[in-house]
Amino acid sequence: MQTTTTYIALLSALSFSAAAQQVSIQAPQSATANDFIEVFKQLSGEHPGVRKGHAKGVCALGSFEPSATAQARFDTPLFSDQAPITLRFSMGGGNPNADEAANAPRGMAVMFDLDNNRQHKIAGLTTPMFAGKNPEQFLGLLRINYAIAQGEATSADRKAYLEANPEAARQGEWLQSHQPAAEYTSANYFGIHTFYTTLTNGELQAFRWTLVPKAGETLLTEQEQKNLPKSFLAKRLSERLKDGPVEYEWHWQLAKEGDPINDPSQVWPKDRETINVGTLKITESGGESCTPINFDPNQVTDGISTSQDPVLQIRSPAYAISYGKRLQGQ
Repeated sequence: MQTTTTYIALLSALSFSAAAQQVSIQAPQSATANDFIEVFKQLSGEHPGVRKGHAKGVCALGSFEPSATAQARFDTPLFSDQAPITLRFSMGGGNPNADEAANAPRGMAVMFDLDNNRQHKIAGLTTPMFAGKNPEQFLGLLRINYAIAQGEATSADRKAYLEANPEAARQGEWLQSHQPAAEYTSANYFGIHTFYTTLTNGELQAFRWTLVPKAGETLLTEQEQKNLPKSFLAKRLSERLKDGPVEYEWHWQLAKEGDPINDPSQVWPKDRETINVGTLKITESGGESCTPINFDPNQVTDGISTSQDPVLQIRSPAYAISYGKRLQGQ
């Protein structure tokens, strides 16, 4: 009887080991928006009425002033005139109590209120790349992280997964070598995805964007990371704005032939032409102005179109599910 029990236990262990190995080195064959809603819930817990991604954040208000260069080169109402903007700064992930001093991505989302009831939305991260070339790689990484949290996998399994899916490792490697910013408004934010714009001659031009603080970046020291409370960024933003508006330059990097259009895990060469298309001026923070907004970056105005980047494309249904659950208090 003992021999039989030992044999069954051995088979179970071998089966678990094989399953863990398969999960650790292979991205799933498919990934749906619901898959991401589910894994965010597994990683961060149930938080009814809260965004399923970038759960912790703060609203802000301001305005956008397009540059003369942008008005001359691009045919879009985005650059027709000054426009009010609603913003949301946030921490990545689904935890509304996230540690703000952690080496983790932060987010900045903006809605531009244009003439004739038109809107344009953007969403960026403090990392210049995404954690995967497609949704499947990212989902696999999230699932292995959850398996590790449950004691069902190890860091060695994650290492094996990242070796098999090197594109999913790039964001984490970047985060480990860069300190987080000391304030929401002292960080660069990267659009990471490719979009297309219409030039004034009617041609299409692929671009990626970056928001750059005019005052430059200010980063946390390692000592500050250890001593700061879990929540400090909203307070620092409010205090910063008491001294006057914070300004960001909006830079568009123009693609050349051969640049990876649909892979957000890859960064374009720095020598690509970059245009300052305007200035975002942030004037106040707090309140609930951004609460009812779904900051889907696929919602673009005339003269701007999305690429076929699969990560960008899956954001619409994922955001829609999150938005619907939030409105229903789920």
